Amino acid sequence: MILGSLKRKLLAAGSAGAIAIAGVLVAHFEPGKVRGKPYIDPVGVLTVCDGHTGGDIDPKRIYTDAECDAWRDADLAEADAAVRRLITVPLNDWQRAALIDFTYNLGAGNLASSTMRRKFNARDYVGGCAELNRWVKGRQNGVMVTLPGLVTRREANTWVCLQE
Repeated sequence: MILGSLKRKLLAAGSAGAIAIAGVLVAHFEPGKVRGKPYIDPVGVLTVCDGHTGGDIDPKRIYTDAECDAWRDADLAEADAAVRRLITVPLNDWQRAALIDFTYNLGAGNLASSTMRRKFNARDYVGGCAELNRWVKGRQNGVMVTLPGLVTRREANTWVCLQE
């Protein structure tokens, strides 16, 4: 179940729009042990700041809060653009926020190839939101396993997605 403190933050961000709601989710679910220190995530990907990945990370460098904020903002904008491109039906801010966080976390390619996308684009909003809960596995040591952090994040995504 979604935590009370997270729920309060999400509801407070609701009036500010989808990017603000997604930003609350990212901040809650992507904290590294030390924000600007690169680390390896549960599926073996070099990550820094608020879940930023990519070839632009120097694993030996500590990044500033300003650099982390810039990456988070750019990554959120990229995820939002992908959602707007791939989902061709109207979404409310909550639905869009859930999909932005999903795309931020798992990438536009996963959204593009998903049953979730097909359901949303068929205007099956409840079915599309329900599909979020299927995305809880990651590959560790070559084996697909359920990751508790993803279970919790998808529960939060689904709760957000179902808000009106």
